[in-house]
This record gives sequence, C-alpha cells and structure tokens, in this order.
Amino acid sequence: MLTLIVPGLIWTRQALADLTYDLPLPAFTTLLGRGRLRRRPPQTGTAALAEILGLATPLPAAALRRFALHDHPGDADWLCLDPVRLSIQQYSLIVDDPQQLKLTDEESSALADSLAPVLAGLGHLEVISAQAWNLKLTAPAPAFHPLPEATGRAAALLPLDAAYTPWRHAINEAQMLLHVHPVNSAREAAGQAVVNSLWPWGGGRLPDSSDCISAHDLLWSDDPVAQGIARLQQFDCVPLPAAFAAAGARRPLAVYEALEQPARVGDALVWRDELARFEADWLLPAVNALRSGRLDALRLLAPGDSASAELQVSRGDLWKFWRKPCALSELAPA
Repeated sequence: MLTLIVPGLIWTRQALADLTYDLPLPAFTTLLGRGRLRRRPPQTGTAALAEILGLATPLPAAALRRFALHDHPGDADWLCLDPVRLSIQQYSLIVDDPQQLKLTDEESSALADSLAPVLAGLGHLEVISAQAWNLKLTAPAPAFHPLPEATGRAAALLPLDAAYTPWRHAINEAQMLLHVHPVNSAREAAGQAVVNSLWPWGGGRLPDSSDCISAHDLLWSDDPVAQGIARLQQFDCVPLPAAFAAAGARRPLAVYEALEQPARVGDALVWRDELARFEADWLLPAVNALRSGRLDALRLLAPGDSASAELQVSRGDLWKFWRKPCALSELAPA
C-alpha cells in the first residue's frame, strides 16, 4: 500500500471549483469517484504524519531533526531556533518561507557564531544545517508556534507571560545584532533576502522508540523531522522521488509538500502548476500500478487548516466503472 500525505490540497469548495475547472485531472477524479472519501477534522501535515506513525504531538522537531542530520540528541531538551526573514506587508510582519533565504554554510556559521553569546543564557546554539539551527536548552522552554505553520502568515508577538520574558529579550537583542551584521550587509548589497530574526519552535526530548507504531517500512520525505522519525523507528527514509514508482513488497509513506506553501499564501497559479505535476508524476503512475497489480491500495490524506479529508482506493475499486469521476471540489466540506 502507498500512503500519501498531501497538505495544501483543500481550499474552499468554490475555490477548488474555480481553480481546477479547466485542469485535466483524469487520475485524481477517477480515484475520487471510485474510492471511499472520509471527512476528517482540521489537521496539520505534521500531525497527520505523527498520527500514522504513532507519535504524540506536538513533535519534538529539534531533537528529531538533530537525530536525522547529526547524531543522537541524548536526554537533553532541544529547541529549533531557525534564522528567518520577517517582511512588512501592509500592517503585519509576515514570516517568509525560510527556504527562500538560501543561506550558505559559511553565512550560517558566521551568523550563529555572533548570536551564540546572546543566547548563552538559554542554551547552546548548534548549526544543524544552513537553515536549521538548534538550541540545547539549559531549562525547558515554553511552547512556541511551529515555524511550518507560521510560514506565509502574520507573525504573532510572544505572550506576555513571565516564562517568555527571557525569550523576548534574547530575540530582540538578536534582531539588533542581525540588523548590522556583515553577512546581512553583504546579502543586501547583492540583492538577497536578509536574516532579521530567529524563530523558536519544536522543543522537547527525543521520544522513546518503543512508543512508535507503524504499518510502513519506507518513508519518502525531504523533511528532516520526518527523517528523524524514520531513523527513530528504524526503517528506511529517502528523499521524495520525482515521481511514483511501485516499491515492490515495501509499504511506502510519502510526504508531498509542494502544494502547501502556494496554498498557504494563496498563490493560485503556482498551486495549479504543482497540482498538474502531482497528477502526472504521482497519481497517474499510482492508478496504473493499481490496475496492473503492482500496488494493492492507495491512501491519500489531505490535511488542512479548516478541514481534512482521507481517500482510500483499493485495486478492486477501480473496476467499479459505474461510479463516475468526481470533481476535486468534493474534497472540501460542503
């Protein structure tokens, strides 16, 4: 069986109708017409992944991605503290997609070295990758809004509770240092986006591997947090392939994220292009694999902020020719 987690699929019903009325989606509409569609409560893509893999949420993203990209995080509490750019749009500060920064390893190290003393009272700063920084905490941290859910949205101020006071002070000081940092000056002169803040999120300790239960033995994902889960559960994880190909006796779980960001920021043109690519590269090959017997079943999870949906299609379902194709708008709640 193939399980696909595809955040960013669900818009409102009218928006989906308007966005897809002229898109040829024979595989998707056939699957919707002949499969079994179930409505689910709102859910993030991360929560859907955790549910499938038997983990409690919120996930300790910092510890998991350190396990994936570095080594075992031990028994320490870790927190993601990622470099970000906050941009001004009308009356709000918007959290830009961190991947658009395209920091080099040298830039990231220089920024982190300068910021480490500012953060020393909270923990030890460690560069996991150019875009992923972790803080090994000296004391447990309060809860923060996950960066993947904040991207493309207005940045909320940290709460005024006493637990957040040292974090407000440290981040304010870091912002002042970043404003005059030579790395940012050079990037600005070159017309590149600058790092002007840090985003804390994903705190906690690595879960016990005995807490994990999964029906899958192969994960396809580019997300280091997902890769850390796979390593914790001791099954294979590789980057998401460009297109689906049957994996023989393996039971793959794929996290397909290309639709999420354009849906989050309302970029309809990019979303349509990505949906057409998803249809051609994943759903058409999956339908062919179901028909030929190389795949027994397909499970598609579409998590969303306002609603989620789950579609299950077995090989036998494809023979139910009397069931007509359904428009993609059927994914959305009425």
